[in-house]
Amino acid sequence: MKKRVIIVGAGAAGMLAAGFAAKQHEVFLVERNEKPGRKLMITGKGRCNVTNNCMPDEFLRHVPVNSRFLYGALSRFAPVDTMTLMEKLGVPLKTERGRRVFPISDKAADVVDALKKFSAPAQFCVGRVKKLLFQDGAVKGVVLEDGREISADAVILSTGGTSYPTTGSTGDGYDLARQAGHTIVSPKASLVPIVTTEEWPSKVMGLSLRNVKLTVHKKKREVFSELGEMLFTHFGVSGPLVLSASSYLRDPKGSVLSIDLKPALSFQKLDARLQREFAAGSTQALSNIMRSLLPRKLIPICLFAAGVDGTKQGAQATKEDRKALIEVLKDLALHVHGFRPVEEAIITSGGVNVKEVDPKTMESKRVHGLYFAGEILDVDAHTGGYNLQIAFATGFAASHAI
Repeated sequence: MKKRVIIVGAGAAGMLAAGFAAKQHEVFLVERNEKPGRKLMITGKGRCNVTNNCMPDEFLRHVPVNSRFLYGALSRFAPVDTMTLMEKLGVPLKTERGRRVFPISDKAADVVDALKKFSAPAQFCVGRVKKLLFQDGAVKGVVLEDGREISADAVILSTGGTSYPTTGSTGDGYDLARQAGHTIVSPKASLVPIVTTEEWPSKVMGLSLRNVKLTVHKKKREVFSELGEMLFTHFGVSGPLVLSASSYLRDPKGSVLSIDLKPALSFQKLDARLQREFAAGSTQALSNIMRSLLPRKLIPICLFAAGVDGTKQGAQATKEDRKALIEVLKDLALHVHGFRPVEEAIITSGGVNVKEVDPKTMESKRVHGLYFAGEILDVDAHTGGYNLQIAFATGFAASHAI
């Protein structure tokens, strides 16, 4: 039987849900922005990491909270299904390091255009939903901010969280969920830049490091270690490695970041390298010799941390100097003060309590006909395409349940 379905929020989850639901039902896709997919346009630095090319069981190991809730949704719409759909929609894909999947074009706009095309059978409606309408324990429609009412047999809330509010993720969905009697787990930043206690990162602001290894310890226990890219900022550190690391730190204070600037070299090989460099530049200052090993901006930082005089000539460098420098090159430490604000986070941790949502259908256990999809739910994952896949899988589950 044909139903009228309202989907609130035209992001990844909303557009995918609209495309599938519109195959059988009359669908209104309501979005507060003039155009859909605004946040999608900036994901993956504008490249859009659409999913992670792995099996569901492996996928769930990258979901630190409420992973069991996603088992059914991922079983029905797995990463391979996302990839198949994208290819059918005319977006050729490629798999990169860490099984991250991107469009071959490296353009997020191609993914947005494909989802717009897929959801085109739905009626796109610009407006902010202010209120849900209920009758006899079921949702019956929505009221927009301008006073318009749209009746419905089912409503999917796919409004996102509170990260990047300029893209439309302002937390409106939480208020709508509360109207239906749902509990909201306090939203927090996830996949977010880190503020450090040390102030020296501001001196090298803008410096990007590639192929370094970042390890994070919490109370001397290793909680994260990965090879990749990171960036120094005026407040601390950011970049892919740091964003990934942040998702392992629910309480960041007291954590220590360790940067291995030369992960491909062992202590012994690095010592041999320094001996060669110092011998070749025997009359040069160490601050000049180190340019073959480090970015120029980072040299005084490392020399200071090692307690080595940068004006000393290569021939004057001692075994103790080399040892101190190697220890810094292999373990440049930063202490975590906290996270940047949630507005600067890639995604939001927290949201609608999943205990109040049917994991098979994404339907509310409080109100019949009300569904949730995407970041509005209290489920988030590490970086690598996992969070977009969660949006797609829950959007699929909700639309097919309807």
